[in-house]
This record gives sequence, structure tokens and C-alpha cells, in this order.
Amino acid sequence: MFGRMIARLGRDRTGNILVMAAASMPIFVGAAGLATDTVQWTLWKRQVQRQADSAALAGAYAVAQGFSASDSATSDINRLALVNLTQTPTIENAPTTGAYAGNSKAVRVVLQTSQELPFSKMLGVQAPVIYGEATAAVVGSGDYCVVTLEKTSTVGITLQGNATVNLGCGMATNSRASNAVYAGGSSTVTASPVAAVGGLTSSSNYVSPTTLLPYSLPVQDPYASLPTPTASNLTGCTNLNVQPNNTVTLPQPGANGSCLKNVDIKGTLNLPAGVYYIDGGTFNVGSQAVINGTGVTIILTSNTASSNPGSIATVNINGGATLNLSAPTDTSNPYHGVLFYQDRRAPDSGTNVINGNAGSVLQGSFYFPGQALSFSGTSGMTTKCVKMVSKRVTFIGNSSIVNQCDNTGVDKFTATLVKLVG
Repeated sequence: MFGRMIARLGRDRTGNILVMAAASMPIFVGAAGLATDTVQWTLWKRQVQRQADSAALAGAYAVAQGFSASDSATSDINRLALVNLTQTPTIENAPTTGAYAGNSKAVRVVLQTSQELPFSKMLGVQAPVIYGEATAAVVGSGDYCVVTLEKTSTVGITLQGNATVNLGCGMATNSRASNAVYAGGSSTVTASPVAAVGGLTSSSNYVSPTTLLPYSLPVQDPYASLPTPTASNLTGCTNLNVQPNNTVTLPQPGANGSCLKNVDIKGTLNLPAGVYYIDGGTFNVGSQAVINGTGVTIILTSNTASSNPGSIATVNINGGATLNLSAPTDTSNPYHGVLFYQDRRAPDSGTNVINGNAGSVLQGSFYFPGQALSFSGTSGMTTKCVKMVSKRVTFIGNSSIVNQCDNTGVDKFTATLVKLVG
């Protein structure tokens, strides 16, 4: 009986399959293990690349703000620590290779890891060297003609009612609001790009080819280097009151400018080229007034600005006024391109109003770093090159600004963003 059992077992082919399966089991297990290791290496590759991207961006943001690219990139690598690196990271500012080689605004980061895994080691497969390389750079995001310096969560730029704003360039705000530019009602804006430190909400109020750049870098005050008015600028101040139907032509300002106070213009005022300091109060322009001036800068300040910033002059120009004003174009003049400049010590406690009728011609910058500005244009108004820097700005009415500023002496306002470039 035992012999017959052995014979039947020898003739049974299912036993062969069992033996073959048992013999193949190490191969199946090894293949599955190698596949698992390959998945792990692929994951590490993605993690190393993510670390390199993040570190390069951190380094470039540091460059944009005047800090050490190496310190920021190293800190970011240590913070993420997704993979154990087997080589000291390479951090270059400027890169030594690639399209941005030699560019001091670019940061290149190279990371490396190589780690053995159990199954691949058992099969004698050498662990691959995994690299992650990224380059980030501070690049220009466009030319701007409206910049607001508001740093809080207050809206930086507002378009009200039926305001139509066609700027021929971009506008930017340092506001951190979730929607830092508010275009309400039936207002429309054509400006490219529209940038904000905070968020921007897409809407039909933005007309093509307007592009939105939320969460951008803050824009630096382009006129931060302008001199602060001093007491020596405010000597011999004279009252200026121009009654309706009267015409007044002021004398040519001297080297230190002219000083005016109690300004109220209801008639026609002619301003020879030069700098005019307004000592406190309001630079008030009535609805029937006409102001003519080429190569002029009007500085709103106060004799008591240091001790009483609230005394710094403001401006109120009625919508019916005719303004034919242009800023100096000589680049040797510290105020070149600046039409209105409010002393930066002014507290954020008021709104300066600038309007003009269809016959107005404006060329230059309106600089109100400490206070809000309300600007109302009118269809037909000539605004070949008008730029605005203020705490906040509100547009009311039809503000079609061409902004073809070549050979006008008005400086470009440029902004930057950080992005991966390689």
C-alpha cells in the first residue's frame, strides 16, 4: 500500500507546480521589494525637489528684502527637512550656471541624497543619487503709475460708482486686505498688472488685458529720497487769495522756492516754473478757477510740521477747475517729475481731493505718502503722464490716463516678484 501511494504521488503533476512556485517565490518577493524601493526613491525625488524649490524661493525673497540668501535658504531647508541630505547643500547667489548665471537677483539651490533600502541592497542594486535643483529670481512685474503705501488690512485702491480708470500701465498696493483693490458698482479698470500684497478678487470690473497679481512683494516708496521740507523753506510766506474774474501772476520762485499760505483760488493763477511751499491750511481751488504752470512743484507742509504734523497743508481742487500744470522735467532737479508733494510727516487723518474739468492738462506725479488721495477725472481731460503715490487712493469719475511718459521727466515706478525660473 505504501508503495502504491508513492507511485501515485510521483505521477501527480500538481506537485511539480508546487515545487516551481516555491522555487520562484524569492524572485516574486524580490521584484515586489524592488518595486517598493523604486516607489520610495521616486517619493524622495519629489521631496528633494520640493525642498530645493522652497529653499530657492526663500533665498530670492531674502534678496528682494535685502537679507542673506544663504541664511534664508539654509533655514528653509532645515525647517522642511523632508529627506536626510547626504551632501552639504549648494546655495548660490548669483548662480554659476544656467540662464541666470551671474545674476545677483537669482538664487540657485542644489540638494542631494542617496540612501540604501533593504530589498534593493539584498538584490545587490546600488542606491541611486537623487538630486533636486531649483533657481528662483527677483524679476520685474511691470511698470506702475499708481502705488498705495497702505500696509494694513484696509483696502488700498478703491473705484467707486461709475469710475472708469484706463491707466496705460499697472497699479499696486501694499495693502494686506483679503481684497486689496475694490472695484465696485459699474466701475471699470484697465491696468496691467494690478498687484497687491494681499488678495485680489476677480470680477467683471477688470477689463482685458488687465491681469491680477495677488500676494506680491511690497512696493517701495519711489519718492522716499525726496528731501523733507525745513523751516528755511518757509520764510517770507505770503497770503494768496485770487478772487473770481481776477488774474494773478506770481513772481519767479528763488533758489529756495516761494512760500504761500492761506491759499484760496477762485480766479486765474499763473505760476512761473519753480517750487512753491504751502504753509498749512488747505490749498483750495474753486470750481471756476484756472491754474497755469509749467515746470512747477507744489509742496504741502507747515512751519510747525515737526511739533504738530496735523498742521501740514492739504489740497482740495473742485471738479469744475481748469488745471494746466506740469512738473519739472530736468533730472538734476530733486523734484523732477513731481507736481504735488505732501510732507510725509502728515498724519493719516484726511483725504486730499484733486479734480479737473475736460479742459485740464496734467503731467506729473501726485505724492501723498501719509494721507489718502481722491482723484476724479473727466472725459476729455488730458493726462498724458500722471502718476500717483499715496497712502490710499480712490478713483471717482472718468480717469483715462494715457501714461506715455517718455521725455517727461516722470520716473517709472517698477515693482518686482519672486518666482522659480529654473
